[in-house]
Amino acid sequence: MELYVKKGGSTMLPQDPAILLSVVNARLRDQYPDLDELCQSEGVDRAALEEKLAALDYRYDGEQNQFI
Repeated sequence: MELYVKKGGSTMLPQDPAILLSVVNARLRDQYPDLDELCQSEGVDRAALEEKLAALDYRYDGEQNQFI
């Protein structure tokens, strides 16, 4: 099951968790004020994203606007 597919069918985020972490943190740093905005704009299910990155022992920190 593809978890990170933008509405309309085009894949926008990588499936590999380590690469996903890097891409998401870069987008949070450079393009989005918070995780909700990123998920809404990218058409990503926030819970699925957080679950995938939790498998790497990363959690979203709203104050830093990064997965740490």
